[in-house]
Amino acid sequence: MKHTVITIARSYGSGGRTLGKKLAEELGIHCYDRELIRMASDESGINEALFGEADEKLRKMPLFRIAKKAYHGEVLPPDSDEFVSNDNLFNYQAKIIREVAKEESCIIIGRCADYVLKDCDYVKSLFFYAPRKDCIERVMQQNGGTKKDIEKKIDTIDKYRADYYKYYTGREWNDARNYDFCLDTTSLSYEKLVQVVKAYLEISEAEQP
Repeated sequence: MKHTVITIARSYGSGGRTLGKKLAEELGIHCYDRELIRMASDESGINEALFGEADEKLRKMPLFRIAKKAYHGEVLPPDSDEFVSNDNLFNYQAKIIREVAKEESCIIIGRCADYVLKDCDYVKSLFFYAPRKDCIERVMQQNGGTKKDIEKKIDTIDKYRADYYKYYTGREWNDARNYDFCLDTTSLSYEKLVQVVKAYLEISEAEQP
């Protein structure tokens, strides 16, 4: 496989994170998820806990749903008053995403990676989703809980992901036009889903000049 970076966005309960990790195993490449936060902390010298706190603050911002702070790539220096601002913390995560994407073939889950890397021709952006009832069943099997609680959790997480994506990209998170390949994960095992995605990647690579 040529140098390829795969970004994965996913609806909660679609199995996207698990699928991403299994796909990485199949392809023999690394899968980056929450460790991007640790790497951004190491790079910036900013306490790792602040990155998690920034996410939580964004959830509570009254203008979060309508504000657009489309990412442009600049990181602020330590002497800036905005050094530990939410936007600068995101910019450091984006800096790490660009660095690992340039250095190696890998899979990157979430963090608006498709947008951060939108100008890189070696990137394939994927979106995994499933009907609501299938998401509920999958979450129930994996984590347990009542249907009512699971429905509320799915709504809360998907809404946050959509808001987070729009805040930093100005785009709609679940708009298929933002991605190279969208896949409904319903009724297929992870093994079969991996093969579907792998087949897409092989066809896509063969079509490249």
